Amino acid sequence: MVWKLPNIVSGSMIRRKDRGMWGILGPEVSFYFPNLYGMKDTIEQQLRDIEKEHHVEILYACESGSRAWGFASPDSDYDVRFIYVQPAHRYLSIREGRDFIELPVNQLLDINGWDIKKALQLFLKSNGPLYEWLQSPIVYKEEGGFARELSSLMPSYFSRRAGCHHYLSMARNAFENELQGERVKLKKYFYALRPALACRWIIERQAVPPMEFAILRTGVEGKDWQAAVDDLLARKQEADEKALTDAVPVLQDWLEQTLDHYKKKGDEIPALKNDTEELDRLFRKYIG
Repeated sequence: MVWKLPNIVSGSMIRRKDRGMWGILGPEVSFYFPNLYGMKDTIEQQLRDIEKEHHVEILYACESGSRAWGFASPDSDYDVRFIYVQPAHRYLSIREGRDFIELPVNQLLDINGWDIKKALQLFLKSNGPLYEWLQSPIVYKEEGGFARELSSLMPSYFSRRAGCHHYLSMARNAFENELQGERVKLKKYFYALRPALACRWIIERQAVPPMEFAILRTGVEGKDWQAAVDDLLARKQEADEKALTDAVPVLQDWLEQTLDHYKKKGDEIPALKNDTEELDRLFRKYIG
């Protein structure tokens, strides 16, 4: 397998050449995926145990949190998300069955997943996290091409209006509730910047925003802004999840102006209504 090495200053990002394949690289990988190789076997065993215990097949499993976004701390946990399919007869009952599986959360692992029917229903609604899962740079399992097929439908099913409102809400919540003091949690900057950049991407490029922060940030030209982000990234590489930092004026100003500007732009985006034909086809294919 071939990987692109990360360059923190320029903002490039590790990407897979082949889904589900793993390569061995040196310490350069540790910034984006710290301790990944040591955890891969543990996570994959957890997924096999889930399949056995619940009598399901996991079609797709990936990393969904800060490790996939590209700004993990050394003590960040692993946020594993998956989509599974059950035996066909379970979908034929008049009773509504359980449509999610979750394991108890601990300091290291947070693992949960959705039934294929739930996932497809949320895909129809342009669920932000699901659209991110399908772009994750860290994939633990992929079976039967389901994720590739669903990903191919993202451009036509994605509601820019719904996506913009989702990311604006996330960014505004982090900015207004977590970043108003003289000293703030370092990681909260990324929880405001990433969704703000995603909203910007949706409006300016009229497309599904990428998951990775390193790609999203390429759209900002300001040197002072980029330097401030590089500094925060470098410090977050060494800091724990509770680390504090002084408020960063250039980022404070940018967030305030960006959120106000794109709130108005987002409200102007027309609603999108899709039919279920393609998603019904996928559903029938993978439960059959």
